[in-house]
Amino acid sequence: MTGYGRGEADHGGVKFSVELNSVNRKQSDIVVNLPREFAELEPRIREAVNEKLSRGRTNVTVAHQDGTNGSRQLALDAALARSYHDAMHALQQELGAPGEITIGTILQAPGVMRFSEKTVAAAEAWPAIERALNSALAELVKMREREGKHLAKDLIHRLKVLRSEIKSVRSIFPEVVKRHRAALFERLERAGLDLALDDERLLKEVSVFADRSDISEELTRLESHLAQFAHHLRKNEPVGRALEFMTQEIARELNTLGAKANDAVISQHVVACKAELERIREQIQNLE
Repeated sequence: MTGYGRGEADHGGVKFSVELNSVNRKQSDIVVNLPREFAELEPRIREAVNEKLSRGRTNVTVAHQDGTNGSRQLALDAALARSYHDAMHALQQELGAPGEITIGTILQAPGVMRFSEKTVAAAEAWPAIERALNSALAELVKMREREGKHLAKDLIHRLKVLRSEIKSVRSIFPEVVKRHRAALFERLERAGLDLALDDERLLKEVSVFADRSDISEELTRLESHLAQFAHHLRKNEPVGRALEFMTQEIARELNTLGAKANDAVISQHVVACKAELERIREQIQNLE
């Protein structure tokens, strides 16, 4: 499922921000982007995300900046300046080069004058990063919940379509045996075989066909699977994997039903069910 979240928190004048975005993926995949000095916090961040999200590719970006109202102070590295001066003076003597080594020349050397940056140890920064992360997760989860509710409505509608098709099959099936019996007797008549409708051989053939094509168990299991599917949709917890399993079971029963029914009209209903089930299968790939 898709979603976005952002959170911020302060620690000692340093502002930490965490951004999350997730996209659809069958399994969980977490990508963490951290400043190098906080690299040791990655396992904690992964654990926190895994507690809230079980599927999807989630990108986590952690950033920080000095929060001193935009004012920045210059810092002088006196030891580095002294090292530059000594090196310049030694080079001047070695080359016998004329000229004056001024303070301006030394201050222009890389690293001597720089803007000071507040440094925070990873352990000290974690409480603030955790607060920002939890805020971002809460926002992302809310967005995913809204999407999940929308998808659930669509799936409920598709379940109604499946129930309607299965109900039609249940009402049609009793007539299948009657049609088979009538068609069998008609073929016998065309073949010139004079058999009574209550002939034992004819009744046996019809009975065997009825046993082989009996789909009452498949219909009952299908209705049960659809009821369980709807029950899982009402749960306030991750159900994506459970629904995938239920979809596989429904597909298995539909295949058996289509093979046993031996009737063109029922086959049309089975094909309609499979088409709708494929749409359901695509949708649940997006569910948590």
